[in-house]
Amino acid sequence: MERFNLKKLNQVEGKEQYHAEISNSFAALENLDTEVDVNKTWETIRENIKMSAKESLGYYEPKKHKLWFDEGCSKLLDQRKHAKLQSLQDPSDLNGDNQNIRCETRRHFRNKKREYLKDKIDELAMNSKNKNIRDLYRGINDFQPSSNLVKDENGDLLADSHNIFNRWRNYFPQLLNVHRFSDVKQTEIDTAEPSIPDPSPFEFESATAKLKRYKSPGSDQIPAELTQAGGEILCSKIHKLITSIWHKEKLPDQWKDSIIVPVH
Repeated sequence: MERFNLKKLNQVEGKEQYHAEISNSFAALENLDTEVDVNKTWETIRENIKMSAKESLGYYEPKKHKLWFDEGCSKLLDQRKHAKLQSLQDPSDLNGDNQNIRCETRRHFRNKKREYLKDKIDELAMNSKNKNIRDLYRGINDFQPSSNLVKDENGDLLADSHNIFNRWRNYFPQLLNVHRFSDVKQTEIDTAEPSIPDPSPFEFESATAKLKRYKSPGSDQIPAELTQAGGEILCSKIHKLITSIWHKEKLPDQWKDSIIVPVH
């Protein structure tokens, strides 16, 4: 999944370029009718945001992990396997060669691991020196071991992928459907709802400014940073859409989607 290069928004030039793309993109939609259909209106706004971000910010280049196990390690491993096979067929002749290859392979692997760890430590030290906190924590987290084990209803660990899948499939209905509608006692209360004014532009701007940064986006793939950096014209378009939703009491279908990511 491609991610927008949000780091450019931290630079004056990148932020201005994105703002200019947003302004040009929405200039042709000056008469966008938010009263027609909230789904179509949201789709238009969403696609213009994503297109503007693509043109001005681009995407992150996939980070290539520099693993210590390289082509040289692979060749040595093949030689060790071949020598082992030969020694099993004729133990008398190749025992010495097999032992030498095993020692050379272990020594090479050990040195490659040390070089890899030294490079990682130097990278962490540089990020710490430059106050690059996000990359620093990401690098630290790379050293933390991960486990794909899941506990069942009795607390026993599950390692098989099929059993883990079935556990998640049974877990969420239990989590999200604790009470059925018929099991919950309904109490009817007659109330006279007070008249609440439409959301003001100030309320929308204030709520947008409070959105947390560096969070994964929803199904629309629009992170909070793109909305916050969109400027007055984007705020105006989204505010008009929210006002229309307020009156119609109907949300765009995509706003009802939820993404559940199991963390285990």
